[in-house]
Amino acid sequence: MKALLLIDVQNDFVPGGALAVPEGDQIIPLLNQLQPSFDLVVATQDWHPQAHKSFASNHEGQQVFNKIELHGLEQVLWPDHCVQGTPGAELHKDLDTSRVEAIFRKGTNPEIDSYSGFYDNGHQKSTGLVDYLRGKGVTQVYVAGLAGDYCVYFSAKDAVQEGFETFLIEDASRPISPEGFQQAKEDLQHLGGHVVQSSSLLST
Repeated sequence: MKALLLIDVQNDFVPGGALAVPEGDQIIPLLNQLQPSFDLVVATQDWHPQAHKSFASNHEGQQVFNKIELHGLEQVLWPDHCVQGTPGAELHKDLDTSRVEAIFRKGTNPEIDSYSGFYDNGHQKSTGLVDYLRGKGVTQVYVAGLAGDYCVYFSAKDAVQEGFETFLIEDASRPISPEGFQQAKEDLQHLGGHVVQSSSLLST
């Protein structure tokens, strides 16, 4: 069984959004095209309370993209984004969700960020995604979406560490930083994950 994880394809992460990933909207047609090639399609959704500590606006005197320490972890301070119940938090209207069997929300605890679709950044709390995939008999996990160097990378990394054969679909993801994405891909491969192109999946 192979599963496709659609990571955070939300309005705030595409051009015009609060934390826009360059060309983030350009991968949506490809994500739609990929879905029929998979036994299972699951989506993740950043779902922050307004008081989230990852927002620069909740730290007096701090600027967006500054780094601080939060409960012993390095934390990038982001613009307010994907606030629960706002249009920015909604999945993009062009994303085909007809095949999406479940949506896992993350980043709901105001005290800690959650890049990965599996765990928060401190690995204190699971989203339940691991058990869900295992319960469906999934052995291979393919990860794509936004942003390649953050939520896609951390989701893929956790998938590897949970024992899934893991593939990051490079051309179906977009990063905030190309340099950061390059480093993330190298790290993922070092851990035993794979980086693939969508063409290798669409031709099968």
